[in-house]
Amino acid sequence: MSVVTGYIPTAEGEAALDRAIEEAQRLNTVLVVINSSRGDAYVDNRFIQPDDAASLEERLQQAKVEHILQQPVRGHDAADEVVEAAGKHRADLIVIGLRRRTPVGKLIMGSTAQQILLEAQCPVLAVKAAYS
Repeated sequence: MSVVTGYIPTAEGEAALDRAIEEAQRLNTVLVVINSSRGDAYVDNRFIQPDDAASLEERLQQAKVEHILQQPVRGHDAADEVVEAAGKHRADLIVIGLRRRTPVGKLIMGSTAQQILLEAQCPVLAVKAAYS
């Protein structure tokens, strides 16, 4: 069993990671962190670089949570990667971060969160970043 979270280096990604750490600690289970890229652009600001990945690993170790950091680059959408990881790791819970989008923005661009909510076979906890 596990907790799976999708992570990108944004306020929403940090909120999801923080809550996923709490849930993994509460459930005393492994935390699977997915930071993926489709690999179709020279620069993907959502995909963390090796130095940032090392900092993330250190953060997870300091939280004393057993974890797996995966960074797939297979041409799949982030939602597909998260849902696939949840199935592979028999997730008890998926934690995702939400960002504010207009209804038209959701219609035109789709929604990773919506796809995860619709396709996940386990509970999904959606969190919002705290803004001041």
